[in-house]
Amino acid sequence: MKHIWILILFLSFTGTSQQILSEKERAELIDDILADRLNHLLPKLMDKTNIDMWVLISREYNEDPVLKTILPATWLNARRRTIIVFYRNKEKNTIEKLAVARYNLGENIISAWNNDEEPNQWKALMKLIEERNPNTIALNYSKNFNIADGLDKTDYDEFMQFLPANYKDRVVSAEKLAIGWIETRTEREMIIYRQLVDLTHDIISEAFSEKVITPGVTTTSDVEWWMRQKVTDLGLNTWFHPTVDVQRSSEDLKGHLYSFSDRPDQTIILPGDLLHCDFGITYLRLNTDCQELAYVLKPNEIEPPKFLVNALKEGNKLQDVLTRNFIEGKTGNEILLKSLNEAKKLGLRPSIYTHPLGSYGHSSGPTIGMWDSQNGVEGNGDYQLFQNTVYAIELNTTVNIPEWNRDIRIMLEEAGFFGEDGFRYVNGRQTQLLTVPRIKSHQGN
Repeated sequence: MKHIWILILFLSFTGTSQQILSEKERAELIDDILADRLNHLLPKLMDKTNIDMWVLISREYNEDPVLKTILPATWLNARRRTIIVFYRNKEKNTIEKLAVARYNLGENIISAWNNDEEPNQWKALMKLIEERNPNTIALNYSKNFNIADGLDKTDYDEFMQFLPANYKDRVVSAEKLAIGWIETRTEREMIIYRQLVDLTHDIISEAFSEKVITPGVTTTSDVEWWMRQKVTDLGLNTWFHPTVDVQRSSEDLKGHLYSFSDRPDQTIILPGDLLHCDFGITYLRLNTDCQELAYVLKPNEIEPPKFLVNALKEGNKLQDVLTRNFIEGKTGNEILLKSLNEAKKLGLRPSIYTHPLGSYGHSSGPTIGMWDSQNGVEGNGDYQLFQNTVYAIELNTTVNIPEWNRDIRIMLEEAGFFGEDGFRYVNGRQTQLLTVPRIKSHQGN
């Protein structure tokens, strides 16, 4: 009941006041959600991937990315060599959550190593394996998915050295299971996720306002550092440094990398500028990733020019084309190529580079294009779309602006959820330009 009230507290105070849970409350909520995932989600994933034993091995400060999401909230790192064993007995409908460690990993994973009886950790692990006699022993190695490739060579070699010969042919990659664990969101997590995206939108809205920007004085770098400081002041983290860039009538369209690394740090923001940001936060073991646009009003202007309003609509149109193609079982490459083809037929000039979002910012699951791979992505793009997964709907369309005698790029990114009822945005999307100084409320549909 206590954990339920913590969740209610979180949902009640993350509107305009943006109250953030205390560290203790966060830890209790994280562990509560983790228990639910381990007890209810994990058995389903193991059955789906035909794996009855999953072994995760990490050493302190060199943690497997998957293992980091399974550690209790009070464990900020693995300790010495941390070994976790999940054993699924489908016939009995049970799942064992064991640690080959001297102590329990919180309340969810129980120590199964008596150091007095067997001082060698590897031998203790092998005893657990032989007692359960699994058909498959899944380890975290993967060619294409970095997050599912967390087992280092030393631990792999030692594991195989101690593993009895009659079990060696049972060792398989845990790739699909690891990806499923990382990409799948529970109902409770999605309730929380909506609030995280709302918080992200609120920070962007404030950053792109007269509270932060004084045209002719404030630089793009100033806004970036304001956003970074705002996150720190709220007691949160950001998983990448925010970026802010400008498109204006007097400059040619830059290459795609301009938005990330080639732009000047001290561009002064001026009236008539089209501002763009890329920003995300980390909270409660979830991540957001959002790109939005704002227009800096010129003297006597009370709204953005119609040509920029219409350009944003072109970006929204591309979003619609892409998200209509979110169909279960389709691969990332299939979704990408179909969407690009349809968008071009509508007269758009699209680029799609959408990625899984959740436990990590650039998470595991189907990659739907990369900015420099618009013909498909080998490996990651061949992975299928599954339900209860979240994506950063990241893309752009190039729009010609006769009034500026140039092309501009409408770059957008919003968190979207794919579930039983199809696709929806986690907490709306931008359909109206933010304005500086006059602020319009965030619109979603």
